[in-house]
Amino acid sequence: MARALRVLAQLTGWACVVIGVFHVALGNAAIPGAGSAGTTVDSWGRFMGAGFAGYGLAWLWAARQRPVPAREVRWLAGVFLLGGAGRLLSLAVHGWPQWFQTVLAVIEFVLPLVFFWLAGADERTEFPGTRTAPVGP
Repeated sequence: MARALRVLAQLTGWACVVIGVFHVALGNAAIPGAGSAGTTVDSWGRFMGAGFAGYGLAWLWAARQRPVPAREVRWLAGVFLLGGAGRLLSLAVHGWPQWFQTVLAVIEFVLPLVFFWLAGADERTEFPGTRTAPVGP
C-alpha cells in the first residue's frame, strides 16, 4: 500500500506538471472544445496552467518525503476533489461539457477517494502500530 501511494502520488504529480505546462504553452488550444474563446480566457488558462504545474510539484514533493505525509496527501486530494466539485457545479449551471471534460470529472471524484484511502499507508509502514508519524524531536 505504501508503494502504491508513492507511485500514484508521483504519477499524479508528473501528470499535473505536464498538463500545466501544456496549458501555459498552448493556451486555449489546450482546452478541448474551447476553440477561440478569446484573449481573456487564453490569459486565464495560461495562468491557471502555471498554478496546476505548481500543484503537480507539490504532489512530487509529497511523494519524495519519507514517509509520505498523510496530512499533505489528504490536503492535495481535497484540492483535487474541489476541482471535481467545480466541474459538477458547471454541469448544473451550464449543462454537459465536451466529452473529455466529463471523463476528467470522473477522475477528479474517484482519484481523491483512492488517495484518502491510501493517505496513511506509508506512515503506518514507517511507524507500525501508529496511525500517524510521531510528533516532536
